[in-house]
Amino acid sequence: MKMCVGQTIEIIYQDKTEKITQRKIEVLGIRDGRIRATCVSTGAPRVFLADNILAWQQVRKGATA
Repeated sequence: MKMCVGQTIEIIYQDKTEKITQRKIEVLGIRDGRIRATCVSTGAPRVFLADNILAWQQVRKGATA
């Protein structure tokens, strides 16, 4: 499965301080190893380094929580 613009996905992400978080994001753009997205829970714009995404899966339509 390939990550695509417009998808809502759930990621497990390790930031530069090595903190691991899990969140749902809506992918807005993918370029040069960076993923521009909106955090579903906060509505905040975010940028994630693709290399720091430890795991991801597509969120099924209609899935809550």
